[in-house]
Amino acid sequence: MLCGEIEELVKKAEDALKNAYAPYSNYRVSAALLCEDGSVYTGVNVENSSYGLSICAERVAVFKAVSEGQRKFKAIAIVSDSPNIPPLPCGACRQVLAEFSKDTLVVVKTPEGLFKGELKDLLPYSFDFTK
Repeated sequence: MLCGEIEELVKKAEDALKNAYAPYSNYRVSAALLCEDGSVYTGVNVENSSYGLSICAERVAVFKAVSEGQRKFKAIAIVSDSPNIPPLPCGACRQVLAEFSKDTLVVVKTPEGLFKGELKDLLPYSFDFTK
């Protein structure tokens, strides 16, 4: 991916951050998922007072894309407005992304800059029922 594409994807994630619902943790996260056809789906974390019913921004973006017929993803950008905790995807989000492509580029905005890596490096032993 080109630098401009990554910057644009991060910007879309930043724009979505205002919609995050995190009244319990105050840790707001948003994600922008780039599909192979160029479409982008955003998601935000949505907390619930029954904490186990909360959902991460990454999974919201993936589920929105899949519900619209998308199955091939190129990259996902994840941002937070927390200065102390980089919004690396949790294990559940990594596994959900791996269901569709282990080669997805993961871009995380941190206070130090951008972290970029492939999903297969973040989750080297993902569950894969097809093997």
